Amino acid sequence: MGKFLGPGLGSVVAGAVIGAVAVFGVTAAVQDNQRPEIDRSGNADSSLLNQVEYGSR
Repeated sequence: MGKFLGPGLGSVVAGAVIGAVAVFGVTAAVQDNQRPEIDRSGNADSSLLNQVEYGSR
């Protein structure tokens, strides 16, 4: 039993470290933390935030 304890614990530690690195690596790779570009191609005289306003308020 003693000769299996060391490699078993080493395997558990290695698996936990590889799993943690994989989780954090995948999370960092798919993270979307940039602002989207604003479409400023609308007509500034006839729109407010690129949404045309109809009628008077």
